[in-house]
Formats: sequence, C-alpha cells, structure tokens
Amino acid sequence: MILTTTQSIEGQHVVKYLGIVSGEAVMGANLVKDLLAGITDIVGGRSGTYEKEFKKAKDLAMAEMTAEAKALGANAVIGIDLDYEVISGGATMLMVSANGTAVETT
Repeated sequence: MILTTTQSIEGQHVVKYLGIVSGEAVMGANLVKDLLAGITDIVGGRSGTYEKEFKKAKDLAMAEMTAEAKALGANAVIGIDLDYEVISGGATMLMVSANGTAVETT
C-alpha cells in the first residue's frame, strides 16, 4: 500500500477514487509520564516519553486508515493529513487522526 501526503504518485495514474478513509488513536498519558514531561518543561529539552506516545498514536492511526483503505480495494492512499492534539481534562490524552483519499492506481 502506497501512503503519501501528495495528491498524486509519480509514475502512477489514479484510475478510481474510492473515498475518504481515516484512522484515529487516542492515548492516555499517565501520572509518571506527566511528571517527567513537567520536569522537561522546567529544565528544557525534548520529552522522549511524549514523543514515543505520539509516534505510537501516529502508527496506530495510520494502520487503522490503511486497513480501511484495503477494505475498499485501494492500493494507495493519497493526500494524507495528520493532526495531533493534546486533550487536557482530568488526565492528559494524546490524539492523532490520519485522513486521506483511498485510490486504485495503475
């Protein structure tokens, strides 16, 4: 399955648009991760803990989107857009959504 953020694939022709496909992943961050991220905020630097969680959420969202495209008979997803959000309430939640257009190419 070809996955791309572009609207076309070099050397390939879209022969059929199969529809919009999406995948979402919402990951809960726990107290220990929040504390470690808070320390990083204070002293500066990158938060490897949150980076790993965002990557895991992105991979899950992309896999869900790809599975939806395969179910439609697609061999590619074009125009992929990834959105990242941090949802704060009682607990911190990380959300990633992946959206694109499932297509059949030759």
